[in-house]
Amino acid sequence: MTMTIYPAIDLKQGKCVRLLHGEMDKATVYNDSPAAQADAFGAAGFDWLHIVDLDGAFSGDSANKAAVEAILGATKGHTQLGGGIRTMESVSFWLETGISRVILGTAAVSDPDFVKAAGKAFPGQVVVGVDARNGMVATEGWAETTSHTAVDIGRRFEDAGMAGLLYTDISRDGALTGVDIEGTAALADAVSIPVIASGGVASVKDVIDLRAKNHSNIDGVIIGRALYDGRISPEEALAAAKAI
Repeated sequence: MTMTIYPAIDLKQGKCVRLLHGEMDKATVYNDSPAAQADAFGAAGFDWLHIVDLDGAFSGDSANKAAVEAILGATKGHTQLGGGIRTMESVSFWLETGISRVILGTAAVSDPDFVKAAGKAFPGQVVVGVDARNGMVATEGWAETTSHTAVDIGRRFEDAGMAGLLYTDISRDGALTGVDIEGTAALADAVSIPVIASGGVASVKDVIDLRAKNHSNIDGVIIGRALYDGRISPEEALAAAKAI
């Protein structure tokens, strides 16, 4: 089984950025044109794009709508989008617009009934975002820490038609300190929903080590800063994700 590599395009004020530990005032701009970045990732051989509307995650609406639509116009691959999607209307809008999968994070804690309804209405097109700081799930663009663990949230959505669980260790995100391999594997052990790892990928070794777990329930890994900084080449990432 080959893992999927999801290159990240994080949007802030219409630009492609990376944050450090999820803090909006610690953003590095990597490309003024998200569409050009999407085209480059597609040309490099990636089949999926992971898009996050950072402004939307904080405001609760689609703040970078024009940038997302530009990305859709520039890519022929699959896309998943998170950030500020908190109503069934928003879910429907983005799926009808051409997004392959939507990611629901804050709503998974604040309104789990809505997330379950979305999963059942659009089976295989909804991903639950599970963002954890020191083991506890955070919401509202990571600004608020809850009393729920990643496993608590994941188990809520068994048998609800979810396409996956996106697990992010916030303390590692953008910090190039290595992906949380053990935490990802533990979550994959605890649920039947496929798990996507995120946060901290620093080198191709992270991809190799995650792949070496040979866990049938680990779907793939998101890579951001390491790709932009050239610490991992697209060729290395794609090769490392293939079956051992």
